[in-house]
Amino acid sequence: MMIRTLLYLPGLFILLAGCTASKPETTMHALRQQITEELEKQEGTFAVAFKDMATGEELLLNERESFHAASTMKTPVLIEAYKQAAAGKLSLSDSILVRNGFKSIMDGSMYSISPVDDSEQELYTFVGQKRPVSELLYKMIIQSSNLATNLMIEELDAKQVTQTMRELGAQDIQVLRGVEDSKAYEQGLNNTTTAYDLMLIFEQIATGKAVNPEASQEMIRILLDQRHREIIPARLPKEVKVAHKTGWITGVRHDSGIVILPDGQKYVLVLLSKDLKDEKAGMEAMAKVSELVYKYVAGKE
Repeated sequence: MMIRTLLYLPGLFILLAGCTASKPETTMHALRQQITEELEKQEGTFAVAFKDMATGEELLLNERESFHAASTMKTPVLIEAYKQAAAGKLSLSDSILVRNGFKSIMDGSMYSISPVDDSEQELYTFVGQKRPVSELLYKMIIQSSNLATNLMIEELDAKQVTQTMRELGAQDIQVLRGVEDSKAYEQGLNNTTTAYDLMLIFEQIATGKAVNPEASQEMIRILLDQRHREIIPARLPKEVKVAHKTGWITGVRHDSGIVILPDGQKYVLVLLSKDLKDEKAGMEAMAKVSELVYKYVAGKE
């Protein structure tokens, strides 16, 4: 115990001498080292983007590395829907005909989505019927419905989604197409993202600047109901809320969102991965990274 006290005293003197309420730089350095060591245990490529909304502190690792967006692209689609609703181009109470036929961006040929490959199947029972935009957006986020996503992308236009990302400062997110467009996939035409860009757009949501404060709050409400909780929330206390969106394809596991502590503190965290040899182990490692970040913000050892 005495050894530990002696080790921590110099840091205490530095903090007092600086007369600042911010965390010592060495603590952030230690966090970076802990995260790096945890992720280096896994085979694969990872990216981390963390921002404390109160202090403005950031921790960035491979933040500009490009990743297949998988279902993280559904957050940009959500933002675009609220933007168009605010502009009067559509209403969240409007109804859209549910169909399972979409045009490939490669050649305009039609393709469909298999319910077996979708994480939400109920919507398929409504093919031929109309469902509200609000319901489609909700299923798209909390259950990662691919069918709902494709319906919304055709309604909103993928190019408009990407343009809105540029307006928010996200320069590298690309939303080119809907889900399961195999012809486009085979030609490398994929939706892509970076950890940095996802951090930027979640920061916009967290600060009420994504469309407007009311729309941002409504998007947070939806994101809080996320049912896929294997990464960012997995090792956090139950009282900590996470408004987030996950994404996955073979060898790829992502999570991105806003973490809200019981005292109201908020931070944005984005964890991306690709080329994973062991997806379960990769997710567990990222969950541990999330825990490390939480402990840092909460001031726990």
